Amino acid sequence: MKAAELLAKNLKARRGSLTQEAFARKLGISRATLTRLESAAQNTTIATLERIAKALRCEIGDLFKKS
Repeated sequence: MKAAELLAKNLKARRGSLTQEAFARKLGISRATLTRLESAAQNTTIATLERIAKALRCEIGDLFKKS
């Protein structure tokens, strides 16, 4: 599985019941960007990965782990 696909899968799972709109707002990105990240259609920056990990209270590496 590619890194973008692992990120997409883990991002959706860890976001839980929080809506895309609410989570995107919390991250300071658009909902469209979050949608593309969750569908592995877009790469992201280290800065955004750091914000995602902080918001989800995990390490960046956790976002790329196979379940």
